[in-house]
Amino acid sequence: MLRENAEMEWIVPKPVSEILKWVLLVWLAGVIVAAFFYVQPAEGFIGESSRIVFFHVPMAWVAVLAFLVSCVTSVMYLRRRDPKDDIRASVSAGLGLLFAVLATTTGAVFAKIMWGAYWNWDPRQTSITILLLIYAAYLALRGAIDDPERRASLAAVYAILAFVTVPFLVFVVPRIYWSLHPDTIINTRGANEFDSRYTQVLLASLVGFTYLYVWLYTIGCRIEEIRQRRRQEVL
Repeated sequence: MLRENAEMEWIVPKPVSEILKWVLLVWLAGVIVAAFFYVQPAEGFIGESSRIVFFHVPMAWVAVLAFLVSCVTSVMYLRRRDPKDDIRASVSAGLGLLFAVLATTTGAVFAKIMWGAYWNWDPRQTSITILLLIYAAYLALRGAIDDPERRASLAAVYAILAFVTVPFLVFVVPRIYWSLHPDTIINTRGANEFDSRYTQVLLASLVGFTYLYVWLYTIGCRIEEIRQRRRQEVL
C-alpha cells in the first residue's frame, strides 16, 4: 500500500507543482475568454470563424514541437541507449499526433465555415494527412515489436526519418501549390494592418498550449517509467 501511494505521489505532484497547474488552468481559461470577448471578428472572414486561429495555430505549433522533441530524444537514445530517452520519444510522438489531429479538426471546422465543406483536399489538408499517417505508423511500429531494445532502436531511427518530413509537409509543400489556407493570420482593420489584440491573444495562447504540452509530456513520461518498472518486476 505504501509503495502504491509513493508511486501515485510520483505521478501527480512532481511533474508540475499544484500552483503552476492552477496558473495553467487560469491562463488557458483567460485565453478562451479573450478569444471570444476581447477581440472583434476579423475582416474578410465569415462570422466568428477567425477566432479558431487562437486554437488552431497553437495546436499546430505544439504538434511540430512535440515531433521535434521526439526526434531529439530518439537521437539521444541511439547515442546513450538509455530507456528513458525511448520513453520520452514515444510520449512526445503520441502527444504530437494528438495535437496534429486537433489542429486538423479545427482546420476542418474553419474550412466548413469558410468554404462550405469540412474537407477540400487543399494542399495543407493533404500534407497534414500524410503527416498523421507517418506518425500513426510510428505508433503502429512500436506496438508490433515485442523486444524492448529492438523496438526502441527501430522506433528511434523511424522518428528521426519521420521528422525530416515535417518541415516539408508543414511549411514547404503547402506553399508550392495554390492553397485556400490564408497566409496572413487575421486582422480587423485592413489588408496590411494587424490588430494588436489578436497578436496578444495569439501569443498568450501559444504560451499556454506549449506549457500544456510540457505538463502532459512530463506526466506521460513518469507514467510510462512506472509501467516499465512494473513489467520488469513481473518478469
